[in-house]
Amino acid sequence: MISIAVLGYGTVGSGVVEVINTNQASINKKAAEEINIKYVLDLRDFPGDPVQDKITHDFEDIINDPEIQIVVEVMGGLHPAYEFTKRALEAGKSVCTSNKELVAQHGLELLEIAKSKDINYLFEASCGGGIPIIRPLNSSLTADEIDEITGILNGTTNYILSKMTTDGSDFDVVLKDAQDKGYAERNPEADVEGYDACRKIAILSSLAYGCHVDFSDIYTEGITKITATDIKYAKKLGYSIKLLATSKKIGDKFYAMVCPAFVGQDSPLYSVNNVFNAIFVHGNVLGDAMFYGSGAGKLPTASAVVADVVDCAKHLHRNIMMSWSSKRLELMDVKQVESRFFVRKAGSLTATLSDVEAIFGPVEPIGLADVTDEFAFITPEMNEETFKEKAKQLGGYISRIRIKD
Repeated sequence: MISIAVLGYGTVGSGVVEVINTNQASINKKAAEEINIKYVLDLRDFPGDPVQDKITHDFEDIINDPEIQIVVEVMGGLHPAYEFTKRALEAGKSVCTSNKELVAQHGLELLEIAKSKDINYLFEASCGGGIPIIRPLNSSLTADEIDEITGILNGTTNYILSKMTTDGSDFDVVLKDAQDKGYAERNPEADVEGYDACRKIAILSSLAYGCHVDFSDIYTEGITKITATDIKYAKKLGYSIKLLATSKKIGDKFYAMVCPAFVGQDSPLYSVNNVFNAIFVHGNVLGDAMFYGSGAGKLPTASAVVADVVDCAKHLHRNIMMSWSSKRLELMDVKQVESRFFVRKAGSLTATLSDVEAIFGPVEPIGLADVTDEFAFITPEMNEETFKEKAKQLGGYISRIRIKD
């Protein structure tokens, strides 16, 4: 029997308990051991819930119990999750987590502690909810040199953009709808400003490229400035707007970026809607691959956490090598990243087009029948710095969105 402790009995923690109880027989068979939940740590009591018999309010009960071999950290946030995780690893207990904030901030340190103790720190659920992506990057795709990862890594923002597209509503209206349905937090900043997707692409990039990618180095832009008018233009052009988290190798350099983008119909990410997530990976041998599924939610996330528990059970006192080294990956300046840009400009198309082309060269002008006080255009491909310089000559613009063909 392998005894485990679950830290946190919130959405994911209760899901972990439910998954283990529901699929106990098959989980035990796959782990080749009986998985027994001995403790559930929470500040609250749960009278009437069978879990109450396992509830403890004191982490010391867990850390001092030699029977506990695996700890499941699903508390969220940095503190006390970091302190509890570090102490568990130092005590020789493997840890599984869904906490992308903790993995992005301290993952490298925690992996090194686990390696030194010949145990494991696993975090499959941290980047794609129920989508398997960490394990494929760490094992299935090791024969490839990965040169691009691009993903829709946040279900909240994808739901909002999908709803804006189908309903024609503005951001604020759809955000309230997402909050009412439980898809967005009361404070949605981490999602809508792109911070959540930034942490996830940092983790994935660190594993894919074998060097440490610091999430604070990644240019990040959210979706709060996307409007119903932007959506109309996208529809007319045959694009969908997605919040994309991308890291890519260009020559011998790498860049990483999180930002809204026009996605063309030829992209496998074009049709990923609502709360679903998808991660596109390109390898020099494999070519293109995409991982798609529920990027969040109680049971999909819990399923990924429990899969890590099984992996830890199969590798007790044997470290699973992770290709995330302490060598820092220097990212190229985002000013040098190239793309085409969709730009909205106040004024009349006929009166202003010649001025625009004098600055940007040949552009693709776009108008909407029901929008008469502005027009839009698509620039030729150029880097971010060049666009910024030309935009100053333009005298300002309403909005600009990058294009991902």
